[in-house]
Amino acid sequence: METVSGKTMTTGNATVPTPVGTEPMGTRTAGTAPSGSEPLDAVREWREVAAATGAADRPAAEEGVRLAYRLAGLPEPETILWADSPRAGAALAARLTARGTSGRSVRDAVRDRPWATARGRLLDRLGPAGWAGHWALTGARLWDGMVMLTDRIRTGVTDESGGAQGAEQAVRLVLLDAVLGQHDAAWLAAFAGQEGADALDGIAAVARAAGWWWPYEKTAIVCERPVALHRDEAGRLDRGDGPALAFPDGFALYAWRGMPVPAAFLDELDGLTPRRIREEENAELRRVMLEHYGYDRYLKESGAKPVQRDETGVLWRVELPGDEPQVMVEVVNSTPEPDGTHRTYWLRVPPRTRTAREGVAWTFGLEEAEYAPQRQT
Repeated sequence: METVSGKTMTTGNATVPTPVGTEPMGTRTAGTAPSGSEPLDAVREWREVAAATGAADRPAAEEGVRLAYRLAGLPEPETILWADSPRAGAALAARLTARGTSGRSVRDAVRDRPWATARGRLLDRLGPAGWAGHWALTGARLWDGMVMLTDRIRTGVTDESGGAQGAEQAVRLVLLDAVLGQHDAAWLAAFAGQEGADALDGIAAVARAAGWWWPYEKTAIVCERPVALHRDEAGRLDRGDGPALAFPDGFALYAWRGMPVPAAFLDELDGLTPRRIREEENAELRRVMLEHYGYDRYLKESGAKPVQRDETGVLWRVELPGDEPQVMVEVVNSTPEPDGTHRTYWLRVPPRTRTAREGVAWTFGLEEAEYAPQRQT
């Protein structure tokens, strides 16, 4: 779906959520340092923005786009187009730039220059050490997750660009023109409330209300947010029964604990057998299968035999074709459960491990000779 603001092409009736945080970016006076709670508040807000799903607040996003142009000293775009995903947005941007109807990209003026100015002012005020500390408290807390997510989206958009070399190259080029909207959260958290950051108010407004967007002289293209986002505790895309990231038009990414997997692959997981796992030629997919199936279950059902045992546990080794062996130590917790039973744990250890004691010691960061516990816990 593509919709237009400013012309008679707008379609769709989306439920508009309440925007998260509508205050301006730049509110701090010169020479003042943020209080202890303010960086955490900014991180909390922008983490919520980055993870927001559901229909975009289109009026707020469009006003943010116009504000970003005005703050950059540019005329407002003649037309604002909407796309249902970064895939659709990139395809539309590629078509318009090929026709020459959108004008040149103004990303540098709208996003890059005010970004650099805000960072420069903050660096001048705080100094290199102060800036490093401020970044550690703010943007760094979101950075890795945002990089993982945006890299996956770019890869997915490129992979689905149609297969033709020219089409793929065109999409790669327009992806360089994209502003990441809600996924610019790490930098926006770092600049929140800082002197000079008011030049980013338009960028921040779009980020709070929508997804990725493309600023051109005559036209801006804005994307809807995802309709679904699933991540694990480490912030990696992760879902075993559907897309980990999905957009309204069906563009979706599938992943298991951060590793990209084909959509059809997930349908197999509930029906796995040891034989199917052994026959999988892709080593990375085989690891996913093992994680889902359970190493302990695989060992029991595949007929694996222990290779060594001592007072710390039992060492198991499973040879896998075309991959390093899977080596685990079976240990029994000496502290009983409330019902009096003792829980068994399986510890994944390096393939070079020769004894159960060496493997258990490795999990504590010790050499085998250094490890002599009174009890296993």
